[in-house]
Amino acid sequence: MAEYDTEVRTIGNKWGRQSNTTQAINAAQRQGKSIETTKKYAASQNKQSSAAKNTAKLDRETEELHHEHVALSLSRLIQKSRQDKEMTQKELATKINEKPQVINEYESGKAIPNQQVISKLERCLGVKLRGKDMGLPFVLGKK
Repeated sequence: MAEYDTEVRTIGNKWGRQSNTTQAINAAQRQGKSIETTKKYAASQNKQSSAAKNTAKLDRETEELHHEHVALSLSRLIQKSRQDKEMTQKELATKINEKPQVINEYESGKAIPNQQVISKLERCLGVKLRGKDMGLPFVLGKK
């Protein structure tokens, strides 16, 4: 089980501190002091015990794991609505307190949908971007 056993040698000094340097251990041996040797099992391994469970779970997974991106229809609707309001991507991003890169990703279809960002876009552009009423005017307080 313990493939990589390591021995740790320590000596105590008069202040109660322990030292495990080779030089200190050799000096202590010459002086006849007691040296404590302990074995630590799997000390040089950097493994997590839960990794095996996750790996097995992923192996049993049959479908391909990936993130869904914004639909092309949504990205085109955002772009059209922004252009109808004669705004640049940067201006729209400033109004909804997001980075211009976020707007660019949504309009190019590369973004992973975030409902909070879509809600901000709906309010700013005045167009519904979700549900069956997609593309209709957005009225605040009405679903």
